[in-house]
Amino acid sequence: MTVTSAPIPADAAPLVAALVVRHRFAAVGAETLDAFVAQPGATVLAFTEDPVRYRETLDLAVIVPELARAFAGRFRVGVLFAHEARACQPRFGFRRWPALVVLRDGAYVGAIDGLREWAQYVDEMEHLLRAPATRAPTIGVRVQGAARVHPEQTT
Repeated sequence: MTVTSAPIPADAAPLVAALVVRHRFAAVGAETLDAFVAQPGATVLAFTEDPVRYRETLDLAVIVPELARAFAGRFRVGVLFAHEARACQPRFGFRRWPALVVLRDGAYVGAIDGLREWAQYVDEMEHLLRAPATRAPTIGVRVQGAARVHPEQTT
């Protein structure tokens, strides 16, 4: 299956753009996300933000290639630049930026949001790569069914 890459935004921070240009990770957007994550195997999505708003984004841009080396061949990486990341974030429900979302065969496994110490990244990634798929913690609205009224209850 061929997956089309999303464009790199002109205003992308050079270090974040290097994830796609230098490290050859896929640029993923709202329109290409489903096809990218549907590929067999594990996927790590790097949700980046504007480094002026979230300086940690630049740290993540250094961490992701190191994780890819540490777990060589165990997952593919997709990078969502700020605008696309904001559009896709509600689907995965993480709370802090930047974030890594792990999926397997298109199904949500878990997320590492915010920054961590290196050992925590390694431990959490190892755990997520072995964990079963689960439901993403999306923000939802509780739905209640309408109460049933039996004819004998109405008078």
